[in-house]
Amino acid sequence: MRFRVVDHFVNPFFPSEPFLDGCTLLSALATHTRRIRLGTIVTNISLHNPAVLAKQALTVDHVSGGRLELGIGAGGAETNHTMTGTPDWNPRERAARLREVVEILDQMLQNEVTAFQGNYYQVESAQMHPAPIQRPRPPLTIAALGPTSLKIAPRYSRLLNSLADPDMSVQQALETTRQRNEMLDEYCAQIGRDPGEITRSLLVWPFMPETPFDSNDAFHDLVGRYREARMNEFIFYWLREEALEYAYDRTMVECSVGRETLERLATEVIPKLRAKPTS
Repeated sequence: MRFRVVDHFVNPFFPSEPFLDGCTLLSALATHTRRIRLGTIVTNISLHNPAVLAKQALTVDHVSGGRLELGIGAGGAETNHTMTGTPDWNPRERAARLREVVEILDQMLQNEVTAFQGNYYQVESAQMHPAPIQRPRPPLTIAALGPTSLKIAPRYSRLLNSLADPDMSVQQALETTRQRNEMLDEYCAQIGRDPGEITRSLLVWPFMPETPFDSNDAFHDLVGRYREARMNEFIFYWLREEALEYAYDRTMVECSVGRETLERLATEVIPKLRAKPTS
């Protein structure tokens, strides 16, 4: 089982409500758990120096006894920039910076001493002691939606994470997911990696073009359709129990996910889905 925390400065949808730092929270969670693997979906590169992030990841890996799974993404929430003064890079620069950050993390979490000279980041004789518990390093999750970021995953990650565009129809979202998986397969072939080694995960978020929590059948159908599109892990937001209204592109979407709903799905639906073999 995996538990993920988000990495924003504030909740992008409810900036005034209580919100804790994701990386710091992981260490606290690690002291109160024993078997659950812990990580981020996903660490926002605009909020972190990559060398410092590598040291934070090393620390969480030790505090958790080797249960860290570090997620990395290019970010994009407006409040991460307006509230902190960090630059809001254009998509091309975000993707280029993401590659460099992942390269630095890959090297620093494997090597005692790292030197890196990139277009955006420089690291000189950065020492990492002790080594991570997980060897050769804690696994990386890459959040990718487009070709540039998808190309990073085959070389560095064990897991790819993506989500559905809220402006798409149900069918368009599924087809886009299939296309991403086909691109990932192609990029794996280019470097000689078995594409089956990369877990493909879907972040089921409040702005999906369909609502999986309406009923057991709705949940079963969503997971079934995306499994056919070759997704084999699903990460669900745990929203507050009261109904929430999210403003997104002038569209109001009501979401309500209570503990009873989650318990019903966990006991009645998920075991059946796990028992069903994937294609």
